Amino acid sequence: MASTSAPKGCGSSISSIYYNLCDLTLVWGVVVEAVAAAGVVTSFVLFVTLMACLPFVTDKKRKGMVALQAANLVFTLGLFGLTFAFIVGQYSTSCAARRFLFGVLFSGCLACLVMHGLWLALLQKRGRGPRSWMLCLGALGLWLVEVIINTEWLVITVVSSPSDGVAVLDLFCNIANQDFVMALIYVMLLLLAVVLMAVPSLKHKHKQWRRDGTFILVTGLFTVFIWIAWIVMYITGNATIGNPSWNDPTLAVAVVLNAWVSLVYDNVLKAQEPPSQNVYMENKAFTMDEPPAVPTKPVSPYGCYNGQLRSCVYQPTEIALIAKGLTKKDQAMMIPRASIPALGPTSGSSLPHLAESLPSRDCHTQAD
Repeated sequence: MASTSAPKGCGSSISSIYYNLCDLTLVWGVVVEAVAAAGVVTSFVLFVTLMACLPFVTDKKRKGMVALQAANLVFTLGLFGLTFAFIVGQYSTSCAARRFLFGVLFSGCLACLVMHGLWLALLQKRGRGPRSWMLCLGALGLWLVEVIINTEWLVITVVSSPSDGVAVLDLFCNIANQDFVMALIYVMLLLLAVVLMAVPSLKHKHKQWRRDGTFILVTGLFTVFIWIAWIVMYITGNATIGNPSWNDPTLAVAVVLNAWVSLVYDNVLKAQEPPSQNVYMENKAFTMDEPPAVPTKPVSPYGCYNGQLRSCVYQPTEIALIAKGLTKKDQAMMIPRASIPALGPTSGSSLPHLAESLPSRDCHTQAD
């Protein structure tokens, strides 16, 4: 194509199919391209980080979900790459990628979320979830269903179409918008399953599992809103406003937004979980400086008894009890209680009686 007809920002050697990637007059292509490229880099970095941190994960339950998280990252990375197929112009390869990979990549992400929600629901009900290989096998089965559906749909529509005088471009790209949406019914069912599976985990007794269920539910709801918006615009909205050329930008924006929602759920928000182990051991050094807390409940005096004799509770022996009793008895005998008789008119002989009693106490003391 001549250099004079090339749009601003594109060179003369660039094919017209890729004009949306460099055309500065159509800003949507450049913006979506930049956002998708950032998502590709972020997904790759997070995937490498997840694999590198796998040996340091000590929680067995959390470690069993790493496989689903890694698979979700791979499918999310694929969604960011699929965005470029909607930015470039339509030709045989891009149209085939759109029709086949759109449902396949979305079903992969949603299958991982469904199995994660199922694991949380079983963990809340039975106290333990299924093994990680069972979850991966279930997600693989859900994903393969969409792969088979898209493969059959692509083969049937291409083979059954009349090929007399029709280019290969038309065979892959000549499809009605309603047919494209109808081929995604299974993906919509998976999306509904994601929302329903996340509801039981909101009642979990552990905060970290409730947080995971909340993230799954929020991701599912955001995905529902995005899908409703792009389906309405793709089927009737763009034609109603008289701008059907916005079908490709609509799908490109929907894919990149959904990919970022999945990326934020699976890695950014869940990575902000506070550590739940060894909290007591880490803060034990600071407990000596803190004032003792006032107990809200009555404390038993036998709380420190651990079954061993004479370890915490003082238990005197029989000899100690006898010695203590004799000491008290001697003190009572050594220090008698003094009493002074009352003096009256008729008590003239009280002093002689008092004098007679003094030697007897001395004798009694000597006898002792």
